[in-house]
Amino acid sequence: INLLLVLFIAISTGAGIMVAQYYGAKAKELLSRSIGNAMILVLISSLGVMAVGIPLAGSLLKLTKTPVETFGMARSYLTIILSGVVGVGFYNIVSGILRGLGNSVFPLLTLLLTSCLNIVLDIWFVAGLDMGVAGAALATIISVAVSAVLCIIKLCRMKEVVKIDAANLVPCKKLTGQLLRLGLPAGVTQAVFSMSMVFVQALANSMGYQVVTCTTAVMRIDGFAMMPNFTFGMAIGTFVGQNIGADRMDRVNQGSRDILKISLTTSFVLVALLLLFGKDLIRMFTTTEDIISLGVRQIRILAAGYVAMAISQVFGGIMRGAGDTMPSMWISMFITVAVRVPLAYLWAWLTRSQAYPAGSPDALFFSLLISWVIGAAANYLWYRRGTWREKSLIPSSAPLTA
Repeated sequence: INLLLVLFIAISTGAGIMVAQYYGAKAKELLSRSIGNAMILVLISSLGVMAVGIPLAGSLLKLTKTPVETFGMARSYLTIILSGVVGVGFYNIVSGILRGLGNSVFPLLTLLLTSCLNIVLDIWFVAGLDMGVAGAALATIISVAVSAVLCIIKLCRMKEVVKIDAANLVPCKKLTGQLLRLGLPAGVTQAVFSMSMVFVQALANSMGYQVVTCTTAVMRIDGFAMMPNFTFGMAIGTFVGQNIGADRMDRVNQGSRDILKISLTTSFVLVALLLLFGKDLIRMFTTTEDIISLGVRQIRILAAGYVAMAISQVFGGIMRGAGDTMPSMWISMFITVAVRVPLAYLWAWLTRSQAYPAGSPDALFFSLLISWVIGAAANYLWYRRGTWREKSLIPSSAPLTA
């Protein structure tokens, strides 16, 4: 499932950058053809995943050593989810296109609506019809498919901005190459991150039940704490793409300064809230005092890192919006593969004790904090180089042929 999301992240990222820049340049023909090309690409990719994934579902589960007791249910769940990947693909790509066009509200409202639908269908299929995990999977793919259809309808109605017709749904080699060049770095980054988390989770597992429980709680809190930074990163990417397309570098510079100030201010407030209410947040996940104390310590270690992540997301978003996606990939790979994972294992090895035979759990979070700080510095320095200013798609946008 994670590798599937990597594929759609790549297509969605590339399409989002192209859409933002062509929309800003008011290049309606290129915009329409880019969107049509992206939709055809996601359709082909989804059908390919279905054709390969469904027959191999059982083999894939065996590779992950799924317990015999749950193998049948897991295969049923995976098969149904894979059967609905077309909906997943189209929701990801079309919601990304809408955001690139400056409409981030509709995808959010659609997501909220279909999340409610998912809950209702879960109750009906699982509790009412006694379908078990198959019912849960079916509820998921139906709700995602509804999201995709609603987003497609919204896009097709934006006729003053984009034209979706048969002529624009013809694959174009040059547009596909552009999309993959822009999007694959994001997909590779996510793939590397997912694989690295396997090693980090293995280290956490070796430290015992309390550390695993604590880590799970802290990372769930981290998921919410990261939302503002990710939101600002996506927003500045769209803003930069549209204004570079419109040849308004003055607005890019001013907007970048403004969003950085807002992002940093939000991060400082977030840090204060985490430090003040960290214990209360951990108590939402466990009542064991030892785990609560450990969780509070880990939150305090991570807290300052959210300021660093604000810097990374803003400067990384600026470069991605401009079409310079490679630096973010190399920086993310470096801080993950060369910094976080090795540092976590080294720190754990150096801090082995009677209390923690596999090493101190501080290793898990100090390594993450250090990688965030290095990532922030690297993104800022690469931004200062200014090469992202030369990556606009517009100057090289000669007439394209399919």
